[in-house]
Amino acid sequence: MPKTLRRPSVSLSHLIVPLLALLVIVIFNVIHDPSFFSVSLVVNNSGNTVLSGNLVSILNGASELAILAMGMTIVTAASGGQDISVGAGAAIAGSVFVKVIKSGNSSLGLILFAFLACCLAIMLFGAFNGALVAIFKIQPMIATLILFTAGRSIAYWVNGGATPTVSGDLLGYLGGFFPGMPVPTPVFIVIATGALFALALKFTNLRLYVQAVGINSTSSRLNGINTTWIKLLSFIILAACVAIAGVIRVCRLGLINHETILLDIEMDAILAVAIGGNALSGGKFSLAGSVIGAYVIQALTTTLYALKVPSNAVKSYKAIVIIALVAVGSPVIKKLLVKARDSFLLKRKAAGGAS
Repeated sequence: MPKTLRRPSVSLSHLIVPLLALLVIVIFNVIHDPSFFSVSLVVNNSGNTVLSGNLVSILNGASELAILAMGMTIVTAASGGQDISVGAGAAIAGSVFVKVIKSGNSSLGLILFAFLACCLAIMLFGAFNGALVAIFKIQPMIATLILFTAGRSIAYWVNGGATPTVSGDLLGYLGGFFPGMPVPTPVFIVIATGALFALALKFTNLRLYVQAVGINSTSSRLNGINTTWIKLLSFIILAACVAIAGVIRVCRLGLINHETILLDIEMDAILAVAIGGNALSGGKFSLAGSVIGAYVIQALTTTLYALKVPSNAVKSYKAIVIIALVAVGSPVIKKLLVKARDSFLLKRKAAGGAS
């Protein structure tokens, strides 16, 4: 590896927009309803004492989105584009998971085997998407449009058009609460997924290679990086995240509905990446920013429902707020803010010198 390539770093400036957005939502809810973030202990239908409240709902409800946002960040950074097939991919992964589970009792071994099977299946589709982008040089959004269009039909075929249900204590625990644990299990799955990403980025050259390829693919290739493999790998990593998100949703619902499972979540995943301060054209990235962006979107959704906004109007309100957030985080606005800051500091320095 030539010494001219340095490990890129992500500044805290990437987190300013998502953190400010989260802070604004928190302040609004505290002013509007001081009890909005109150958390209480309740006994659920299974007889377990668990935490309940809007805060728990936000942390729990954003689990699938946060996991998908991590994988989407890697794809965006490496390829300079987005995968719009993650919702359809989750339908395939969930269908394969249910297909295997239905073949026997819901033992731990069978659940693990079913998870590995759905991971393998959707990672093959991820490799297909990655090959279109990395080898055939197709723009990512166009390449993934194929699976976006056909994915739910494939999921329909896996289970013969049925919407089979699955049951079992372990499946219920994965989608809900483990006995004696008051925090929803999906929250721990998000933490575990984030920890795996953190370890991979810290102890391997994954961050360096992904960012280098995203910034300048030609230069990276000349420096000895296999750009084709890095782009392909990014889509495979996202596919693994899709499998995890699909399994979580199946365990939550206890069934697979190929038409509705994680419907439109790809749009929220892309928005989480954008709100997180990541350039959608590729390059430097912040997984933490994308995760915070996912919780911003879920907090906004929960807030709108708390304000009694009709469900069919929630997306319109979300669009208005998200447009404002993305605009504030755009390079043009950032440049204007930096210019205004520099001008203010110069005037302050001149005033201090005159006195």
